[in-house]
Amino acid sequence: MTPVELSRTVLDAVRRAVDQGELSVTVPERVVVTEPGGGGCGDFATNVALQLARGAGKPALQVAEILRGRLLRAEGIRDVVVTGPGFLNISLGDQAGLAVAVVREIRARGGAYGHSDALAGKVVVLRIPYEVRAEVVADAVVRIIATQGGRGEVEHGEPVNLRPVPAPEDPAPLGADAAQWALLHPAPHDRPRITADHLVQREGNPLFRVRYAHARVRAVCRNAGRLGFGAETGPVEARDALDTRDAHDIVTALADHPRILTAAATHRAPDRLARHLVTVADAVLPFLPTVLPRGEEKPSAAHRARLALAEAAGTVLAGGLSLLGIDAPEHL
Repeated sequence: MTPVELSRTVLDAVRRAVDQGELSVTVPERVVVTEPGGGGCGDFATNVALQLARGAGKPALQVAEILRGRLLRAEGIRDVVVTGPGFLNISLGDQAGLAVAVVREIRARGGAYGHSDALAGKVVVLRIPYEVRAEVVADAVVRIIATQGGRGEVEHGEPVNLRPVPAPEDPAPLGADAAQWALLHPAPHDRPRITADHLVQREGNPLFRVRYAHARVRAVCRNAGRLGFGAETGPVEARDALDTRDAHDIVTALADHPRILTAAATHRAPDRLARHLVTVADAVLPFLPTVLPRGEEKPSAAHRARLALAEAAGTVLAGGLSLLGIDAPEHL
C-alpha cells in the first residue's frame, strides 16, 4: 500500500464512521499521512483524529479509537497504535508488498509520480522582490504547484509574500545547474552559499550525489540491457540483511515522494524537494551494486525486481531535478 492509497484508506474509514453515526463531523477532502514523529511507531502516522475532534465534539483519543477499529479491518494494514493526544500510527503489511505497489505506480506514472489534485483549481499568487534568488525560487515553486493541479502566478511589488534570504553574490559563475541548486537547496530563511563547493565531484557535495545517483542508475540499466535482461516489478529479494535495509530505505523514500511534492507546493518550499532528492540518492547508491549478477550468476527474477526498484529511484530523481530546473545526466 502506497502513502496515497493509505491516505484514501484512512479517509474511507472516516467516511464510514460518519455514515454509520459513530462520528458527526464534516468529512475532510483529504487526509495527510507522514512518517511517525518522536514517540511514534509503525510505517506511517496521521493526526486526523486531532483535526476532527472539535467538530465531532469528542476527545481526540476517542476519535482515534473509533478510526483505529475500522483501520484494523482494512486490507493491507497490519496494526494501528494510538499515541500521544491521538496520533494514529499505522503499520502496513509486508514490506515486499509495499515495494511492489510503489514500483508499479512509479513505472505506470513515470515522471508524473507524486502529482495530485491537492491544489486543483487554485491560483497561487507569488509576490516577490526584484532579486535573483527570489526569481529562481518562485520559478521552481510555479512548476511544483503545477504538479498538484494548481497554477502559480509571479508578480513583483508589495506586499511581498515570498522573500527568501538573498544570495550574497551572483551565482551565475557556478553554471546553470549548480547555481540553481545553491539557491534552492537551502531553506528560504537560510543564506545560500555561493562557493565552488557546489562544483566539486565528491560525496560532501549533495548536488553531486543526487546527479551521480541518477547517472549510476542509468548506467546499471544500460549494463542490464547488455546482459540481456530488463526490469520487472516484483518482490525485491535481497542477499543479506544489509541489502534488505538498503531496499527498505529506498522504498520508504520513494513512497514518501508524493507527500514531499504536496508539502513543497503548499508551503512554497522547493528546498523540501531538494533535500528529499538527497535522501533518495543516499538510499539508492549503496543498493546499486546488488542489482547486476555477480560472477557466474545468471539474471533472475530477483535481479529484474532490483533493477525495477533502481529504475523507479532514477525516475524520481530525474523528475525532481527537472522541477528544480536542473539537468539529470545520463553519464557523469
